[in-house]
This record gives sequence, C-alpha cells and structure tokens, in this order.
Amino acid sequence: MRVLKSATMLVLACLPAVSLAAGDPAAGQQKATQVCAACHGPDGNSPSNQFPILAGQYEDYLVYALQSYRNGQRKNPVMTGMAQPLTDQEVKDLAAFFASQKGLRIAR
Repeated sequence: MRVLKSATMLVLACLPAVSLAAGDPAAGQQKATQVCAACHGPDGNSPSNQFPILAGQYEDYLVYALQSYRNGQRKNPVMTGMAQPLTDQEVKDLAAFFASQKGLRIAR
C-alpha cells in the first residue's frame, strides 16, 4: 500500500502544474460581450468563417490558447493585443464561459 501511495505521489508530482482556481462563466460572459463578441459572436459561435468558433471548446484548451497569445507562443497581432491585458482570472472566466456554450458545428 505504501508503494502504491508513493508511486501515485510521484506521478502527480510529474504532472504539469494546474491551477485549481476555476473560471466563472458569468464573469466570462460579461467580459466576452465587451471584448470577444464582435469577432467570435456573443456566445462564441462566430458569424464569419474568418474567426473560429469558441463555443463548446475544451476549457483547458481555451486557457492554453489565450495564455499562448499573451506570452507570444502563438503569433497573431489582433489576438495578442486582445489577450495581453487579460488577467489570469479573466482568461479562466472567458474559457469557462465559452466552454459552457453549445457550439453550432455547421459547414461553412
């Protein structure tokens, strides 16, 4: 039993650090209305082929994507400018909101 517990602790220690603080979808909706809706639609279902659908995406993917724009790992001048002023909590809130929306997967 002690070996199993030690092995479990070792595996958990090797996993990347994950923030346990969750995003607030209501706060994310408010921020999305102010910042994201013009391109991605009010619920993350973009009205244009030019912008990706965010609704229904995995929350952790959306956090990763926004953080990647903020730190320069992803290169897009518009998204970098939109993501850089966001706080860590705002990123989590936006991700929680868009992940909670039903994505309209339509052929365009």
